[in-house]
Amino acid sequence: MTRRIAACLCLIAFATCLIQGLCAENSFGTVIWRALQALVVTLIVGLTIGVMLEKMLSENLGKTGNTENSVTEVEST
Repeated sequence: MTRRIAACLCLIAFATCLIQGLCAENSFGTVIWRALQALVVTLIVGLTIGVMLEKMLSENLGKTGNTENSVTEVEST
């Protein structure tokens, strides 16, 4: 999940930079260089966000699982 989030974010940033650079009529080398820089930075940010989301999801699912187990134990007694 982490890699998918990071990949989606960095590809969106790369495509956006390409389109905006071409619309601004920058040179091809400049557009590609800036788009690649945006891709790398966004990949790092996306990986960080993905790790945080995975930890948050696992913690919440763990708490939910514990709550459901305790409720079924109380109901069975």
